[in-house]
This record gives sequence, structure tokens and C-alpha cells, in this order.
Amino acid sequence: MKRRVVAVAGVFALVGVWSGCQGLVKGVSQLTVNVAGAGTGTVTSTPPGINCPGTCSANFTGNPQVTLTAQPAAGFGFGGWTGSGINSCGQQSNTCTVSIGGSDVTATFTASLQSINHIIFLAQENRSFDGYFGAMRQYWAQNGYPDQSFDGLAEFNPATGAAPNTGPAPSNPTCDPVTSTPTVCHVNPAGGEGGPPQPVFHLQTMCLENPSPSWNEAHAQWNASDPVAPTATLDGFIRAAANDARQLTTVINGVPTPTPFFDVAGIRAMGYYDGGDLNYYYFMASNFATSDRWFAPTMSRTPPNREYLIGGTSHGYVYPIGSNPGDQQLIPTPPIYEILDQQNPPISWKIYVNPVGTNCGTTNPSSSCLYQYTYVKNFSYGTTILNTPSLLQNIVPISQFQTDLQNNTLPQVVQIEPASNAGLDEHPSDTDVNPACCSVQAGANYVAGLINNLMSSSSWSSSIFVFTFDEWGGFFDHVSPQTAVSPDGIPPSDLFANDTCTGAVGPNCDFVFTGYRVPMIVISPYSKKNFVSHTVADNTAILKLIETRFNLAPLTSRDAAQLDMSTEFLDFTNATWKTPPSPPAQNQGGACYLDHLP
Repeated sequence: MKRRVVAVAGVFALVGVWSGCQGLVKGVSQLTVNVAGAGTGTVTSTPPGINCPGTCSANFTGNPQVTLTAQPAAGFGFGGWTGSGINSCGQQSNTCTVSIGGSDVTATFTASLQSINHIIFLAQENRSFDGYFGAMRQYWAQNGYPDQSFDGLAEFNPATGAAPNTGPAPSNPTCDPVTSTPTVCHVNPAGGEGGPPQPVFHLQTMCLENPSPSWNEAHAQWNASDPVAPTATLDGFIRAAANDARQLTTVINGVPTPTPFFDVAGIRAMGYYDGGDLNYYYFMASNFATSDRWFAPTMSRTPPNREYLIGGTSHGYVYPIGSNPGDQQLIPTPPIYEILDQQNPPISWKIYVNPVGTNCGTTNPSSSCLYQYTYVKNFSYGTTILNTPSLLQNIVPISQFQTDLQNNTLPQVVQIEPASNAGLDEHPSDTDVNPACCSVQAGANYVAGLINNLMSSSSWSSSIFVFTFDEWGGFFDHVSPQTAVSPDGIPPSDLFANDTCTGAVGPNCDFVFTGYRVPMIVISPYSKKNFVSHTVADNTAILKLIETRFNLAPLTSRDAAQLDMSTEFLDFTNATWKTPPSPPAQNQGGACYLDHLP
């Protein structure tokens, strides 16, 4: 006599075979188990034999009652058992007893924001959304991705498709693709205005001279003729870049000496890269989640925007602390690390710093030296960190990132500072040097290595990596800064006598507008696939994500007002990227020069 019960694929099956005359082992039963759901966990058996994943199939002798036990991994949940042929399997019970003849049983593990044990963020330097991701729809068309609404450069909008970003490109695209008026952004190669309109253009060099996002330039970019006007005309990018290029001086032998850039016409501000130049970023943004409404926090340069990134405010600063002799005070507002340390137990964190090019050395650099290359030093709590050995040990060289991934010692909150001194932060060249510095492809390749290391590690299943830029760098973007909540009611406090907003005052003279758009990608097993958010947010939304995950109060009114990234960008039901994709190697070797364009 024979009896055979076979289950469908994807669950578990019991197969029993009895044969008294054919030499088979009497009563041998095979049990095969798979797990389902967005979460992770293990299923073991009594009698022993199953320990899945790993050992998901085993033979049992006799006519056993096999009890399965589901154990979700830390941060995950158990969603229950489904199927037929199960004796004792309460929907939420972690145990399930199966007898011979049972079949079609699945253990489902669930995920939620509490499944995220590691929030990692890295903000590179000084690139606008249009300058980096403006050609995304071209990339989608070339690589078979479905088209969807994406507010990049109008030149790549299809004639039909999802509203609102459809229709033909302007007949005469310029730095105002909304109206295509030929009256803005005129350029004269000699450095003045009055020349022809300058259209956006595909850059051929991977290196560029630096435009400026500083306070005065940011407001000139808003409206060239009236920087404090309530209406943003976005017609001052070239003017600001040209003016900066012409006005540069270098102190030589104690004497300020004019050292203008090559591009005194400012046309570099209108250049963009595409999916061939930045193929790794374009692939990741197309497969994971991104946003076309992600902004720098404020209309100024790197230091205040990085202060917003970790503290939700610059405490009134628009310049680096100490630029104006009247303002030397460190920021008293707590950065996120102070709040993490106050919890019981403390929430673990580290700041990883690349020591290459610093004065710390690359062999066992000290934490006290690496601290000087972080922006937490701009906060009063930074002094506490510097003077407390148990806290200072959280500032480590970037090599420790890979070590922590390998050893399962990655902390709960991770900030990676850009490798600025190594020339890998994607910041344009601050000076005309030979050879030119710094290639965007080299910087993108550096970032790719960090992300790829995470995706290949055991920490991947419980991580989110938020990749973005601190601010737009003075490069053109066709979307104006958006209204925002003042973080603390503190107005700009360190403006100089002739700065914008020291005379005529307008709505953008306080911290109630974001800066311009920057690229952003949310990379996680739970990222929504090929998703584009159209909800306005700025980099302080990363703070909101940390606060939501760990049940912390907001640092300021600005981060409190941000969207919930866990619901906007993540899908805890499907976990599309439990097995991460295989991104391409970042293209390298592109031309790198400064003395001409494109």
C-alpha cells in the first residue's frame, strides 16, 4: 500500500511512503518548509531536523507529529500560519503542529518601521536636482523603465503621458524652461550681460569650476532684478556664477590678487549630467525610491545646510560660524546625537570620516582629529562629545564602516561625512588647478562602494540608506524654493552690511523658505520600486525619520513639519528589494577639464 501527499510549491509538504515488500524504509516522511512575507525569521521543528532558512527539508521516521516553531528576527513580527492540514496553528501562535497527511502550510513574517535597525545617511556636496537628475526620463526611455511624472528638465518630457510633466520641450529652452522667455540669463562671453540666451546643455567634462550657493547668490538666483521679491523668476543663476568667477581674488605674498575663473560668463551653472555620466545614480534612483520635490533646507551655503541636516536649524547663521566677528557662538540647540545619547538605553550612533587628505593621517587617525572634520563641532554638544571619551569613540574613520558591516556592529544611526579632503565629495573645484579637480564620476564611484557594501552585508535586511546632497551648489534648477516652517523663529543673525536683506526685506529674508532642489535616493529592502515622490520635503526629513523610528520628540519646528519618510518611500508589505538588485559599475574616465565648456 502507498500513500503520497504532495504540497504546492512555496509551502511545505509531507510525503509519506509505506511499502512492506519493495525494500523502502517504513514510515519515512519528508518535510519541506519555506517562509513568506516581508519580514525575516526562522522556522525550526520538534523533533529536530528543520532549521529554515538553511535547512528547510528533512526526513522524519515513523508517523510523527511535527511541531514547527516560527521565530521572527529582531524588529520583525510573525503574521501567522496559512494552509490546510494543520492541527494546532492559531493564527498568531508561533507554533504549529502538523501530522502526516498535512500540507499547504506557510509561515509568514511581517515587517514595519521597527524592522529598520540602521538609518544611514550621506549628503554629498553642491549639486542641483536638474544638474544631476534632470535627464531621468531620457534614461527611462533608453533603458525600458515605465514612464511616469517626473519634474526634470523639460527637454526630456514626452509629448504624452502622465500629468503634469508632459508635452514637448520648449522650442528655445533656456534657464527658464517654464516660460522659455528669451529675455533671461543672457550671457556675454566677455563677462557682461546682453548676449544670447543660454540654454541648458549636456556637460562633457566631469569637472567644473565652482558656482556659489551662498546667501547673496542664492537670492540673486531667485530673482536677478529683485532678490527679495515675493516672486521667484529663477533668472539669476548665470549672473551669480559669472559675478563670482570675475570677482575671485587670491592673497599672493600678502596682496589680494585677481584670479578669475575661466568661465567668467557663468554658463557652467546651466550644465547637466545624464544617465551615461552618472549611470550608478540613475540606476539606483530608477529602481529604488526618489523624489522630485526634495530640497536643501535653506537658501545658503554648505555649513548652515549641514547644521539643519543634523540639528534642524542653523540658529540664525547663514555663513560658517565666526565669519562675522559679531557671531561666534556655537549652536545651543541639541543635534540629533545629543537626543540619542539621552535615551535609556542610549541609541547607538557613529559618524564616519574619510581621513584621506586631512591632517589626521590615514593610519589609526584619532577621533579627536576626525572630529574637526565633522559638522557636529558647530554645536555646543560637540564640545561635550570632544571631552567625553565614551562619546568621542563614536567618531571613526570610514574604514570602520566596512568593519562594522562585517562584524554586525553597525550602530542604529549612521552619518557618513563626505570625503571632501580626498576630492570625492562631488563638489566643484574651488580653485583653478592643474590637473583639474574633482570628477563627479570619482565621487559617485566612492558612494557606490559604500552602498554596495551595505547591500552585500547581513545588515541590509534591516537598513535604510538615505543618499542626498547638502545643497544645490549654485547650479540651475527650474523649481523655486518652497515655503517652509521656521525652525525656531530666529532670523538671520550674521549678515554683513551690504548683504541681501540688510536693506530691502522680502519673504525670503528669513528661514521660511527651503533652498533649491537636490538629488535624493532612498535605498532599502523596503524602498518602493521605481517610485517618485512629489511631496515637498527637505533634508530635515531624515531627522523626522530617525525621530519616528525611535519615538523621539522633534528637534525643531522644521523637522516636526516634514513628511513621514517611512510611509512615503517605504513598503513594509512587499519588501521588493529583500534581494538587492545588481547595479552597474559607475562609469569612470570621463574628461576632466576646467578651461572650456561644455
